Amino acid sequence: MSIETATKMPALYIGHGAPPLLDDPVWSGQLAELSADLPTPKAILIVSAHWESAPLTVGATDSSTPLIYDFGGFDPKYYRMQYKVPDSAWLSKKVQSLMADNQSVVEQPKRGLDHGAYVPMMVMYPGANIPVLQMSIPTHNPIELFKLGQRLAPLREEGVMIVGSGFLTHGLPYLREFRIEATPPAWSVDFDLWAQDAIRRADLDTLMNYRNLAPGMPYAHPTVEHLSPIFVTLGASSDVNTPADVVIDGYWMGLAKTSLQVA
Repeated sequence: MSIETATKMPALYIGHGAPPLLDDPVWSGQLAELSADLPTPKAILIVSAHWESAPLTVGATDSSTPLIYDFGGFDPKYYRMQYKVPDSAWLSKKVQSLMADNQSVVEQPKRGLDHGAYVPMMVMYPGANIPVLQMSIPTHNPIELFKLGQRLAPLREEGVMIVGSGFLTHGLPYLREFRIEATPPAWSVDFDLWAQDAIRRADLDTLMNYRNLAPGMPYAHPTVEHLSPIFVTLGASSDVNTPADVVIDGYWMGLAKTSLQVA
């Protein structure tokens, strides 16, 4: 597949929620509006919070590989969802070519897209006509993830949209109620506002030191996999001194769904 004349794509960090996001008219409408305002990507490379694997691993490239229903307790309809996108073997080879000579890339051809990848993509690109390749989170070190984003950045010039998929706050064990309209707890709001401030000032040093500096920790991220993809996105920026745009904000079940776009 040739993409030499493609339009340069932005990089995104988006909240992906859970399967009920697909039935939430507010958040699904925000994601659909976001994608409608962007040029159509030739392909999407997505890093989901739900795949932690080192060394760096790329998933299935064959459209016949089934989705991973990595959740429980939801309506049976969510276990019947399908999202068969075009093959992405060519993108897998591109990703591997951009890695350092001493950094191996593992292929896991039987691993389909998990819900952190396909749930937002089903809203943003419901036609399933754009190749989507998922890549693992190989580390939670913000600096190393940022460097990974820098290595992947040239793909944007070829029409590939780089997407980090997570949740800006993800303290599920500390939520008191599980309703979409639930009042966000103080730790979620405090972390969200702190992170947005650092993002708008392009203060990467502060953001990368979130474990020590951010209010609301460790409640906002008792485990950090849902924040880690943001550093891949920021690393893929054309200019790290230019602040990312906050394109979606607000809360879902009390968790911050803040999403970013970098030029």
